[in-house]
Amino acid sequence: MSAVEINFDGIIGPSHNYAGLSIGNLASSANAQNISHPREAALQGIEKMRHNLQLGLAQGFFVPLARPDHGWLADLGTTAQDAPDSIRPAAYSASSMWAANAATVSPAPDTKDGRCHLTVANLRTMPHRSHEWADTHTQLRRAFANGKYFRVHGPVPPAFGDEGAANHMRLASSHGDKGVEIFVYGKTSGPYPARQHIEASRAVARLHRLDPEHTLFAAQSEQAIAAGAFHNDVVAVANENVLLAHEEAFEDRAELYTAIRRLLPDVEIIEVASSEVSLDDAVKSYLFNAQLVTLPQGGMGLILPEEARETPSVWKWLEKLTAGNGPIRETFVVDVRQSMANGGGPACLRLRVVADPATVDPRFMANEARLDSIAAVIKKCWAKQIAPEDLRKTRLCHDIEKAREALLEALDLEELD
Repeated sequence: MSAVEINFDGIIGPSHNYAGLSIGNLASSANAQNISHPREAALQGIEKMRHNLQLGLAQGFFVPLARPDHGWLADLGTTAQDAPDSIRPAAYSASSMWAANAATVSPAPDTKDGRCHLTVANLRTMPHRSHEWADTHTQLRRAFANGKYFRVHGPVPPAFGDEGAANHMRLASSHGDKGVEIFVYGKTSGPYPARQHIEASRAVARLHRLDPEHTLFAAQSEQAIAAGAFHNDVVAVANENVLLAHEEAFEDRAELYTAIRRLLPDVEIIEVASSEVSLDDAVKSYLFNAQLVTLPQGGMGLILPEEARETPSVWKWLEKLTAGNGPIRETFVVDVRQSMANGGGPACLRLRVVADPATVDPRFMANEARLDSIAAVIKKCWAKQIAPEDLRKTRLCHDIEKAREALLEALDLEELD
C-alpha cells in the first residue's frame, strides 16, 4: 500500500450563514447577524481544493449534511417552519464544512491491527454541532468502507466532549512510518468553554488501539483558550517531523517537547515567540490554522488564508521563516474569507487521512473534472446571499434542500439523501 496524506475538505453547504453560534470563536461572534454569501463561500472552497491538486497533493471531499435537520427539530417537538429563533439557526448550520471536526484519524502504522482508524466526533459542547455526528458517521462509513484498510468508530459517549482532529496532531519521520500521536485537551478557562475532554481523548486512543508509549496527552494553555483558540489547531499544527506552535499553545510546553524529542529524535519544533507574534495576532490571522503539507518536490509548504498576509507581525515572521534553511520553504495564500468570517481557516476545512487513495471510495476523491462538476452545481443552485431573517422563509428551506439533492446526484451519492 502506498500511503500518502489525503486532505478531505468539507464542501461549504447552501445554508452557510452567520448566526454567531460558536461560543469562544471570536470571528463567529464578531460577524453574527451579517449577510453571508453561500455561493461565494463554496466556490472559494472549491478553488482551495483545486489549488491543492495543482500542488500535486491528494485531495478528497465530504458533502454538506442535510439542512435544515428535520429529525433534530422533530426531536425538539418543532419544525423548520415553527421553530423558535433560539433553535432555528442551529438546525440550518452549515458547520460540517469544517471537516477537521468530523473525526479523529489514526493511520495504519500507528494502530495495533494495521488499519486506519477514524472516530467520529460527538461535538456535544455546541448545540448547533451536536447533531452532526450521525450523518457524518454515515458519510465516513461510505468513504472508508473497505474494512481491510479502515475501521470507522461511532462517537465517544456525550458525557465527554470530543471535537475531532482539530485537537489532535501526529508526528512521524514520514507519513508511512509509525508516529507519535498527540491529543490536546482543554480545561475550563475564563469566559469560554474548553471543548475537548481528556477522557474523550483517552477513549479515542484506546479505540484506535494505539501504542501507549507513543501516545501523548497535552493540556492546551488557558491563555490560548481565553484568547479565542477554541481548538488546538488555532495555535499549533504538525506535519511529518515538524511541529509549528505558538509559544503559549500548551500548558506545559517544556514537558511536552521533551516527550516528543524522546519519542521522535528527528523532530523539528518551530516555536513562534509571543514577542514576535502575539496570541491575538495568531488568532486573528489563523497563522496556525494553515495546512502544513509535504510538497511532492520536497520540503514543506504552508497554505495560509489571506488574513495571514494582511497581519504585519505574522507576515514578517513568515518571510523570515521561509528565508531560512528550515523544512518549511514556501507559503501559499488562498482566499477563504467566507469561512474565516465564521471562524474557520484552511485547516478547519480539511480532515487529514494517511492512506492509499485507491482504498477510498472514488466518489469522495477530487480531480479537476469532478471539481468542475461540483462548481457547476454550486453556481446554479447555491444562493448568492442569506440574511438572518431569511432563515424564517419556507422558500429558502426548499432551495437549500434542492441544492444539496442536485449535488448528490452530480456525485452519484444519492444514498446520502
